[in-house]
Amino acid sequence: MVILEIMHSTNQPVIHLYFIAIIPPAPVFTYAQELKTYFADVYNSRAALRSPPHITLHMPFRYKQEKEKKLIHALETLSSDIQPFDVKINGFGAFPPKVIYLDVVREDALVHLQHSVGQMMKQTLNIHNVNYKDQVFHPHLTVAFRDLRKPRFLEAWEEFRSKVYKEVFTAESFSLLKHNGKDWDVFQRFRLKEPNV
Repeated sequence: MVILEIMHSTNQPVIHLYFIAIIPPAPVFTYAQELKTYFADVYNSRAALRSPPHITLHMPFRYKQEKEKKLIHALETLSSDIQPFDVKINGFGAFPPKVIYLDVVREDALVHLQHSVGQMMKQTLNIHNVNYKDQVFHPHLTVAFRDLRKPRFLEAWEEFRSKVYKEVFTAESFSLLKHNGKDWDVFQRFRLKEPNV
């Protein structure tokens, strides 16, 4: 009780972790989720299960909960100006020595969306960490990372490097995800602009 009163009296803003991503529909979502479960069971790599299958457009950032409406409004405005587009998956890739992913083809429409998200976040919300360590955008759908130990990575990559998986889906929305203290939840989905008929 005393702790609650102290927290109340300091008026500290509540800050949450968020990130922005495309959540693929089935069958890509289902296949990616099955792969994450496989890596957890066979290679003891469970970290990827803490978020739904996704293609990151903006890496995790901290933001005040009291300003969520501003963040949501900015993303709604952005989404209403971008049309749906196809996303292609072509096999597997890796960032040695920990990450294995479904490889996403880097095409103009996807790059444009990711760039637009980054520019909006910088200019409207003053958030500047769009890419990991300012690296070039490399779209991918992670199925194992972080807790995949190097010897197990080598075994897993030997298993998956030549596997064939090709799929195309239409990105009709992107999502804002919010950390709940343990896992990532889809907090809000933003539909892309309806094409003119």
